[in-house]
Amino acid sequence: MMSDTLSPDPLVEIAPQAKVNPALGYLAFDADGHYYEATDALTRHLPKAFAQRGARWIEMKGKPRMMLGDRLFSFIPNPTFDPVAKPGCLHDYFAARPTQEGSVLDQMGALEPIRAEYRDREARLQVMDGQGLAATCLYPTLAVGIEVAMRHDMEAALATFSAFNRWLDDDWGFGRSDCRIFAAPFISLYSVDWAIRELEWAIERGARLVTMRNGPVYTPTGTTSPAAAEYDPFWARAEEAGILVAPHAGDDGYDFLSDMWEPGASFRILFNSPMKKLVASQRAVPDFFGALICHRLFERFPRLKVASIENGAGWIPATLKRLHKGHMQTAGYYKKNPVDQFLEHIWVTPFWEDDINELVEDIPVERLLFGSDWPHVEGVVAPLDFLNSIANLSEADRFKIMRGNIQGLLGAG
Repeated sequence: MMSDTLSPDPLVEIAPQAKVNPALGYLAFDADGHYYEATDALTRHLPKAFAQRGARWIEMKGKPRMMLGDRLFSFIPNPTFDPVAKPGCLHDYFAARPTQEGSVLDQMGALEPIRAEYRDREARLQVMDGQGLAATCLYPTLAVGIEVAMRHDMEAALATFSAFNRWLDDDWGFGRSDCRIFAAPFISLYSVDWAIRELEWAIERGARLVTMRNGPVYTPTGTTSPAAAEYDPFWARAEEAGILVAPHAGDDGYDFLSDMWEPGASFRILFNSPMKKLVASQRAVPDFFGALICHRLFERFPRLKVASIENGAGWIPATLKRLHKGHMQTAGYYKKNPVDQFLEHIWVTPFWEDDINELVEDIPVERLLFGSDWPHVEGVVAPLDFLNSIANLSEADRFKIMRGNIQGLLGAG
């Protein structure tokens, strides 16, 4: 792991042409970047046997729409991403201080043709040079909604994820020799044997991290905890390989909470009712990470590393308090204080709108990661705009967040 000193800078060697932001004095490392999937991302490598059960395109009212099996995929309103909204255009909306009236669509503004850097690796590297980024982790946009949508046919879902991961390796790579882009293949624990095979395949191709859904694991008979004992072989291999497991925000499958109050209300990204926002927003995240602790995953795998990506950090203080209370009321259950386990094994990307000055009172700065969410509408306009959120921290602490922590986790540079 790299030290906290700001020089020498080994990442400059892999991006000598990149522009160093004078406010930093070094190149940053974005732990949460995104691409917009190509239209064949789910189909390029999908076996013909799943042509009707997996992803396919249809035309509806003159527009291309995606079907998953016999169900219309509605999580992403425009799954072609062309045209697409500008990066950070809903910055003020997500800060709960919209600067203009109207619907979310009104506040989003005009769409634009998809940019090359959203889909082309070489174009993205050139843009990163101008953004002051040495490296970035990349996560799905469309694929984070697939597992819930296909939960009724998980055999087809696994085939779709295998196809997606192979497209991802084709177009972006998991950690090629220049070590600037680290794309995260998607893993489902529905089948532990499939998960291990997919993990091994990804490791062989240089993967440093994988992602999965924040939610209970779908099983043939219902759901269960990701830390249930039957999944230990997967976690053991991830620990052994030093893989960072990084669950990312998406469709977590918690619609049932709001359905109890608003039966049949549809879930589409960005377009949710006030009731859905109240009862379902960020509910799955503390449950997922709480399950890892409560079901003692880290006691069985003490070297395992997990990062919460694009889930914000506002849920952490209350979760730590509940973990502590449960610990005090169940003497002898844990071998190690669950709060200490959380702080030892879990890293997090706070939202830019979180109060990070308060957050560092509950979680060490060594566990915080800079995540821009670029080029999504809810992220920042430019990646290093995130600096505004940590302006009051010391230079050493800013370095840890902006680069040192994620660089150490991935063994990069």
